Amino acid sequence: MHDYSLFYKKNGTSLVYVAVYVDDVILTGIDLEEIKLLKKFLHDSFKIKDLGRLQYFLGLEILYKDDGAIISQRKFVIDLLKEYNCLSRSSLSSPLDPNVKLKAKEGAPLSDPSCYRKLVGKLNFLTNTRLDIAFSVQHLSQFMQDPREPHLKAAYHLLRYLKADPSLGVFFSKNVDYTVRAYCDSDWGDG
Repeated sequence: MHDYSLFYKKNGTSLVYVAVYVDDVILTGIDLEEIKLLKKFLHDSFKIKDLGRLQYFLGLEILYKDDGAIISQRKFVIDLLKEYNCLSRSSLSSPLDPNVKLKAKEGAPLSDPSCYRKLVGKLNFLTNTRLDIAFSVQHLSQFMQDPREPHLKAAYHLLRYLKADPSLGVFFSKNVDYTVRAYCDSDWGDG
């Protein structure tokens, strides 16, 4: 299967990518001269507007730092916290309450299950940049067919976790060291 909205041109060491979504176009690559030529070609053909360095695209925000870039969904998180009245609530340090075991068919059924489904759908969209909530969202998704009060309470718990750092995202380092690093603070296997 091919993604026809992503194109690239490679010529020797020159590499340029073009991502297209409806009427938005992103140009990137390692050959600035080739990008300039492509921008001129596109402008001559379609009268494009160069908005400069990428800041926001499809709900993703890009923050440039000296050592790389962070892609986050900060505005989406803040809007979500507003929509579900969580801005005035305290933040939590874990995505799910470790003392609560969610089960199907336990607790009072929700009068409007679409509210739960909508919230979990929005949380799922956040997993593009918030890998720290992927497991929790997948777990909450298991109750979409018949959501209950404890499931909704757990979804609100996750919102309060997001409040702790709405700008958390994926960091792309400028460092040429491509070593993958992972961290784990679990000690359940010890003694």
